[in-house]
Amino acid sequence: MNQLRFVKSTTCAAVLALVFVGLGVMPVSATTATTPLAVSASVVASCTINAGALSFGAYTGASAVTAQATLTANCTNAAPYSVALDKGAGSGASITTRKLTASGGTLNYSLYQDAGFATLWGDGTTGTQASGTGTGVNQTITVYGQIPGSQAVTVGSYVDTVTATITY
Repeated sequence: MNQLRFVKSTTCAAVLALVFVGLGVMPVSATTATTPLAVSASVVASCTINAGALSFGAYTGASAVTAQATLTANCTNAAPYSVALDKGAGSGASITTRKLTASGGTLNYSLYQDAGFATLWGDGTTGTQASGTGTGVNQTITVYGQIPGSQAVTVGSYVDTVTATITY
């Protein structure tokens, strides 16, 4: 007479798994698929420019007066740029002779790219522009100014506004 035995369910599952393996049947498993994800970016040129003040101080007319100011350019790494200075707001000003003005008249001056006052700073049309290549950090550019001596002007506070433009 056959005896019936009850086997724990985990034991039955293990026996069934061995039977399936013996028969060549594998348990169902997950299948995967892959695809590449394209990632890109573009770096565009960008620049900013800031200007400090150029103050000549006291002028007596006896001799030339010089001064300098600093421009700060910050451009994307490897971006070429150029900096132009316009003729200023003085009436009758040009790139070669800019004009400081007061209620009593005008005082001529010039802006240069070098301490030897040889290279006039241009506006993009006349004169020479300063140029460089961005590094991604602030770069300083010096502006040299000179008021020639022997100008007969009246006492007063003379001012002008020159616009710096960076092209990149």
